[in-house]
Amino acid sequence: MKTRTPIYVHILITVGLTIMAFEMFAQDSGYFSSPFFWGLLIIIVILLLIMNSVGDLIEDQNFSKLSEEEKAAYKTDKNTPYFQKLWNSAFQKQSANEENDIIIDHGFDGITELDNSLPKWWIGLFWFGIAFCGIYLLAFSFTDYAHPEAELNNETKRMLASIEEFEKTAPQINLASAKYNADYITEGQELFKTNCVTCHGDNGKGGIGPNLTDTHWINIQEKSLFKNVFWMLENGSPKNPTMRPFIKEGTISGRDAEKIASFVYHINQEKPAITEKNGGAAPQGEIAKWTNSND
Repeated sequence: MKTRTPIYVHILITVGLTIMAFEMFAQDSGYFSSPFFWGLLIIIVILLLIMNSVGDLIEDQNFSKLSEEEKAAYKTDKNTPYFQKLWNSAFQKQSANEENDIIIDHGFDGITELDNSLPKWWIGLFWFGIAFCGIYLLAFSFTDYAHPEAELNNETKRMLASIEEFEKTAPQINLASAKYNADYITEGQELFKTNCVTCHGDNGKGGIGPNLTDTHWINIQEKSLFKNVFWMLENGSPKNPTMRPFIKEGTISGRDAEKIASFVYHINQEKPAITEKNGGAAPQGEIAKWTNSND
């Protein structure tokens, strides 16, 4: 009769598999703080303890049916620590008599082969690898686990949420405090597409509204280009009601306006103008002579 695996080994393995399953299939890593997770672990441990108690009863019944010699061998095996038995099964060598019992009946050039069993740790890792591959494939196929795109989207959502939370308590940006920042160009472009592209066209080439990439401007309210764009976003156009005061209306925040103004400065001062030959709108207004146009 073989000794059974200790209950703590079953508990450790089951808890590890449960955590691995939650790691693969849970929407986020917050399951450690979930009462459902800990409740499930407690139920699993209780069931394992019940199964172990039933196993003890069956073991006692089977033990009573053994001969005295078998009982002595069983007690010796049971008193050997579990991990010592694993070590022995993996690395302990057979005696000469034991080798004679497992020699395979063929050889070549004086070399014989033993019919050794594979180590239990090796067999365990083999089956664990197969089980893990199956679980991993299911998780990869039917959930967002291990998908780089899904991880990127989740990280982006967390980043945007943290930015939004920061901006709730951050000092408001106004005309006096707004500064050009090249790092805002990409975000400013997206905000421009959302709020401005309908009138000013792709990349500010103009359409219903004037071309924002050339040197001509209808409204010149500030000495610098960046500040002038911010002023327009805040107050709207005195000469055309279509250009609304986005900030005062609450459509965009001062920080959004700072990003849009950075993008407009970029396409006007750091990139070639989109002329009529290239699909841009004709110049409107007068030539603007900006000073400190990046401040």
